Amino acid sequence: MGKNIVILNGSPRKNGNTSALVHSFTKGAESAGNAVTEFFLDSMNIHGCKGCFGGHSSRECPCVQKDDMMQIYPAVKECDVIVLATPLYYWNMSGQIRTAIDRLFALEEGDGNLLRGHNKSSALLMSAEGYGFEDVVLYYDHLMEHLKWNNLGHVLAGGNGDVGDIAGKPEIQKAFELGNNL
Repeated sequence: MGKNIVILNGSPRKNGNTSALVHSFTKGAESAGNAVTEFFLDSMNIHGCKGCFGGHSSRECPCVQKDDMMQIYPAVKECDVIVLATPLYYWNMSGQIRTAIDRLFALEEGDGNLLRGHNKSSALLMSAEGYGFEDVVLYYDHLMEHLKWNNLGHVLAGGNGDVGDIAGKPEIQKAFELGNNL
């Protein structure tokens, strides 16, 4: 039986290098019988976390804010695998994906933790102009430890400053294989 996969695509470019990794991963995952839902975060209306601790994980919308996270929460609750896809910005993930990750905290609040554990797995897909992935990988690995998710690893594609630079690079095949081997 296939897995239910959610991709949080934090790139601002729908046809950029990060999206090329997402496309290849999706192709591999779907060819192996998995179902993939991608959220292109840049086109969504998602506000930053208010730090109010008013969330309740078991509610239909666990956060007090009513924005496009309402589409993401049920998908994350039901999925087996969450893929974080982002370009590298100042040695970290993009603001688009950081905002969504922060807002997922509502699933940990209230009357039941629906985010941590629950046999979930995750992978990280990243593209960058440079190659300084160490800090963001350290953050991602710590996040996986905190959430108690199975860390499926990373596909890190450096040397991609312009749209299309990633074409033909081995990381495209690695993303396909990661998706195909779930």
